[in-house]
Amino acid sequence: MKQLYLKYKGHYKDNFSLAYPVVISQLGHTLVALSDSIIIGHTGKVPLAAVSLGNGLFSVFMVAGIGMSYGLTPLIAQENGRGNKGAIGHLLSHSLIINMVVGVLLSAVIYFGSGYLSFLHQEGDVADQARPFLRFLGFSFIPLMLFLSFKQFAEGLGFTRQAMNISIIGNVLNILIGITLVYGLFGLPRMGVIGVGIATFTDRLIMGITMAFYVLRAPRFKPYLQSFGFKNLKAAAIKKILGIGTPVALQYLFEVSAFSGAAIMVGWMGAAELAAHQIALSLAAMTYMMASGISAAAGIKSGNNFGKKDFGALRLSAIASYHMVLLLMGAAALLFTLGNHLLPSFYIQDPQVIQIASRLLIIAAFFQLFDGMQVVGLGILRGLGDVRIPTVITLLAYWVLGIPLGYLLGIKLDYGVEGVWWALLLGLLVASVLLFVRFQIKTKKLRISSAG
Repeated sequence: MKQLYLKYKGHYKDNFSLAYPVVISQLGHTLVALSDSIIIGHTGKVPLAAVSLGNGLFSVFMVAGIGMSYGLTPLIAQENGRGNKGAIGHLLSHSLIINMVVGVLLSAVIYFGSGYLSFLHQEGDVADQARPFLRFLGFSFIPLMLFLSFKQFAEGLGFTRQAMNISIIGNVLNILIGITLVYGLFGLPRMGVIGVGIATFTDRLIMGITMAFYVLRAPRFKPYLQSFGFKNLKAAAIKKILGIGTPVALQYLFEVSAFSGAAIMVGWMGAAELAAHQIALSLAAMTYMMASGISAAAGIKSGNNFGKKDFGALRLSAIASYHMVLLLMGAAALLFTLGNHLLPSFYIQDPQVIQIASRLLIIAAFFQLFDGMQVVGLGILRGLGDVRIPTVITLLAYWVLGIPLGYLLGIKLDYGVEGVWWALLLGLLVASVLLFVRFQIKTKKLRISSAG
């Protein structure tokens, strides 16, 4: 064990220095939904179910946006590894255009699509309360994409702390504004679910403007921004970014849309089941976003080492990332197991919801390890520019296997919400194994080619 630690010691340190600010920053996206659920949960199970539905649907679009923005990071990490500063600002210009167009388009889709929530056949007035909340989330998509554009630029260069600081401040604001508007403090009217939506929009607007201002004004970025501008846009550069960003967006989309599809199926079972699903999923999503931070750091290191053609360091760094995520998710699994009754009580006091959520957290404890492994595998391969095969793997794992099996177990065989979750667990297991095999194949080819 000591020899293993000494072998990877330097990589643990480097990866941790990169990862922990990204972990906190990534966690910020989930903490918005988590704080929304906690703030609104004490007003009743129908408002909580409405927020669950709204956040579940919005998360599909959000992860697509996050994935699209990730098209920039490995390219910048690779160019930085090659010492090619002139190309870096040029890449940012094109990525910003892509992300803003994506933000406007998806914001419009969310706004107009929210009018059709009744077709999802949710219980009671869940859809009616979710509709205005979802529209405010849609409005927040544009400043979110602005934030992500400059965040991924900075992180691709290895500067990860500022986005972390901005995320922390943004989440504090989201909680304060949310509590004020939901409960009508300081003489304001009680806004309920709508208040949560306004708080989220305000938080993301401030974060987007602040992150852009930081990158464009900070002296450390000036050498990389000499070619930043919109006069010499090139179709080839847009194609290059989209060549990575689009498959990455699909990877995230396939996984998160599977969980959103699961939420719709659970919604057919009743408001209590959906509220319990939201509680367990929001806790699992929090640990997932932490693992996603390790994945982002792994992608940065892989891209940088790939640019340097240092394939030995690339593999050691990647394996160190796997070790780190297994340790993190193992701790999360232990927490979920020991606190399976206590944790849901932070959200709601309804005994039926707490009982259902406590059973789901036991299942969530199992799939923590596989969830962490698959997201780190995706990050490492993304750093190598390998995105197409991993995209196919995620499609097969979640939509060919996970969702159909969830429908069979949960609906047809009447195992309920637990049957849906066991099916999702199997999808994560398959994805994690196949992505690790893909990583082994790619790194073996790189070592052989460099030796030749």
